[in-house]
Amino acid sequence: MDFPAEQLQTFKAVIEAGTLERAARQLNITPSAVSQRLKALEKRAGSVLFIRSRPIRTTGSGDVLLRLAREIQMLSTEAHRALGLDASTEHVSRRTDLGIAVNADSLAGWFAPVLDGLAAQDVMNCEILRHDESHSTELLRSGQVMGAVTTKSAPVQGCSSVYLGTMRYQAMASAGFMDRWLPGLDPETELALAPMVSFDRTDGLQRALRRKIVGGRAPEPPVEHFVPDSRVYVAAVAASLGWGMIPEIQVPRHGSLVCINHAWTSDIRLYWQRWKVPSVALDLLRGLVLDAAGAAGLRQDH
Repeated sequence: MDFPAEQLQTFKAVIEAGTLERAARQLNITPSAVSQRLKALEKRAGSVLFIRSRPIRTTGSGDVLLRLAREIQMLSTEAHRALGLDASTEHVSRRTDLGIAVNADSLAGWFAPVLDGLAAQDVMNCEILRHDESHSTELLRSGQVMGAVTTKSAPVQGCSSVYLGTMRYQAMASAGFMDRWLPGLDPETELALAPMVSFDRTDGLQRALRRKIVGGRAPEPPVEHFVPDSRVYVAAVAASLGWGMIPEIQVPRHGSLVCINHAWTSDIRLYWQRWKVPSVALDLLRGLVLDAAGAAGLRQDH
């Protein structure tokens, strides 16, 4: 059974706009017409496709059709470009719209050359979503993004996966913090009591290292601060707010941080996953991401 392109694109517009009314204005049709197209699409699919929240959210079935709608739009845009047609007269963008998910540390540490490459091309509009690398495959699965930096090596269904390299994190603190909390007389006990800085509540790097070193000897959880910005996170550790796991590529050159223990490291393997569809834009983006990871030294196995 085929799904009419008009219904699919209306559904895509509603999910991206967040409300039926806003999508209707973008499509230059009435909210009633939008509702009728969605009802017809749900009838054809035989299932509920979205939840009327604010913003509107897709169901599992809706994720499938959202991805289909975006694939069709991408392939249509690239076909227009390959044929030399004026896409604007057909209500098709001249550029492919691509959503990608990238974790905060990659954005702050090695991803910048990708932006240089994007600025030099004219085939895609790119929306970067900052998302935790251990959960970014969820966005691929739901159709919200077409490419993602992730820690998952196994490709999501319908995607390909390639190894980007390894980011090494080192336990670090300021010299003043070390003098007060981690003088090195009893490292395990000291680490159990020392305040620490985490990126957010999904960041388990500090807790994992602490469990590894301290085990069950800790009398109670330590003071834990949360700083959800990669560059400010490093500044917070340098300001003696606590100790933290710092990516090697973000270690300050001016020596404001010192290594707590050279054995206290964590290696995070990163992969690039993308939709497995023929696309000039996705191929170009893959090359830019791989080149940036290679230039940053991520591919040199530790």
